[in-house]
Amino acid sequence: MIRERLTDAIAKALKSLGIETGEFVVEHPADLSHGDYSTNAAMVAAKATGSNSREWANKIVVELEKHKPDGVARIDIAGPGFINFHLSREFFAERVGEIVRVSSAYGKNDSLKGQKVMVEYTDPNPFKEFHIGHLMSNAIGESLSRLVEASSAETKRVCYQGDVGMHVAKALWGKMHKPNASWGEAYAIGAQEYDKRKEDIDSLNKKIYERSDKNINALYDEGKQATLAVFENLYAVLGTTFDHYFFETEAAPVGKKIVEDAVGKVFEESNDAVVFKGEKYGLHTRVFLNSQGIPTYEAKELALAKLKYDWFPYDTSIVVTGNEINEYFRVLLAAMREVFPELAAKTKHISHGMLRLPSGKMSSRKGNVITALSLIEEVKDRVREKMEEPDETIAEQVAIAAIKYSILKQAPGKDITFDFDKSLSFEGDSGPYLQYTAVRARSVLEKGKAEQVPTWESDSQVKGEVPEQVTETERLLYRFPEVVEEALTMYAPQQVVHYLTALAGSFNTFYAKEKIADAKDPRSPYKLALTRATATVLANGLWLLGIVVPTKM
Repeated sequence: MIRERLTDAIAKALKSLGIETGEFVVEHPADLSHGDYSTNAAMVAAKATGSNSREWANKIVVELEKHKPDGVARIDIAGPGFINFHLSREFFAERVGEIVRVSSAYGKNDSLKGQKVMVEYTDPNPFKEFHIGHLMSNAIGESLSRLVEASSAETKRVCYQGDVGMHVAKALWGKMHKPNASWGEAYAIGAQEYDKRKEDIDSLNKKIYERSDKNINALYDEGKQATLAVFENLYAVLGTTFDHYFFETEAAPVGKKIVEDAVGKVFEESNDAVVFKGEKYGLHTRVFLNSQGIPTYEAKELALAKLKYDWFPYDTSIVVTGNEINEYFRVLLAAMREVFPELAAKTKHISHGMLRLPSGKMSSRKGNVITALSLIEEVKDRVREKMEEPDETIAEQVAIAAIKYSILKQAPGKDITFDFDKSLSFEGDSGPYLQYTAVRARSVLEKGKAEQVPTWESDSQVKGEVPEQVTETERLLYRFPEVVEEALTMYAPQQVVHYLTALAGSFNTFYAKEKIADAKDPRSPYKLALTRATATVLANGLWLLGIVVPTKM
């Protein structure tokens, strides 16, 4: 990448001036008028020597001019000593040609080649509703999975589901007392009645664990199968295909043994339970085996780390959860560092905030949970209202884009209030806006084909002139591979969102000002190549977000 070439050139210039430091940065200025890259190397040199940064900037530029990096047209100095690099017309034309040539491979890299990465996300519990919180986890986890894939890692998507526990007992109790209720409704009934029926539901929970009652087993199996089938339908709509499912029933016995074997070493007995004393790590105490000897979520999570590794010996395990369990997860990782230090070192926890609707918070305990399906259907209804010719497939693609964009445009840890109007806007800052721009670019390409505009190529066989003026679109397109790498390094899909939104805005400005498909204009072949490059990058970027480009809009 050009950034690496600039970084090397600056380091050599500093070395020739007697300064050896790797502390400087090379980044894009916020304002495009300040160039394509900027470095603070002069300030770093000034700090190291106690002298004037502007003077150092002049010295560094003199050295850089001696061996100006390929692709750089001009170097200048701004402010207290920032050194700005302006890339050449040839550089941008070459990048357009490269994007057109490599197509869907543009933006991919080998930074994780040879690595095995597992991403666990979504994690809905059978017997409960797939709610809008699971949409948060799914959107973030799917995007991270695709960023990992784009970096050449062997990638496995997995889902961990609680098919045993008090929520199951409450759901079965509710279903036994109201057979016609849905499983989500049954859980709400059991949760609401738990304080009054604690003894009965606790007893039911024990029977479920033991599988000691034939009738209860049959009801349990029916509920698990039914709710998992609903989840699969939603995964298909969301564009997720999991490689493996882990369940609490398989983790429970493994977790119980792990904890029992480490009593007196990592865990200790307390009031008939087995606990991990987190205080010595600046955390808090948590129960790993309860007083009945049943493993808690914590013990099962320890087992899960082992089960995952046994199934797929990962180099990195990314776990996406809601931030309400942040403190719990810190204790878990502290215990894991004692029991499985090598697995703890490989585990990266990404937590997300809550997804809210304008109507407020949800609670599955109270039965007013907002399901993922209900949100998707409501957004689809609003999409249909905007369509001249309603198309179910396109309506669904646009609805999913609206939801995923709203989730992914912010850093994962923040809460989000879903705004129906903004999320479906075609004026910018929305998933449908990006889809519309990609569809528009493709329609321009079809027009160019119909007008029989010649094909432009970035080599000796050039057909058509390259406009003298570099567009803002060109000055954004070449950055895409950098954005992909940084988004993965920082576990930040929002960087892709912000980049694509800026690119779409620049292209729509270009579209409004230029007649692109004009067989009489010698610049049209290049303008169409630029349009194809934009369509390619938009499609590649939207794929990273788990968003489909519709055939028409």
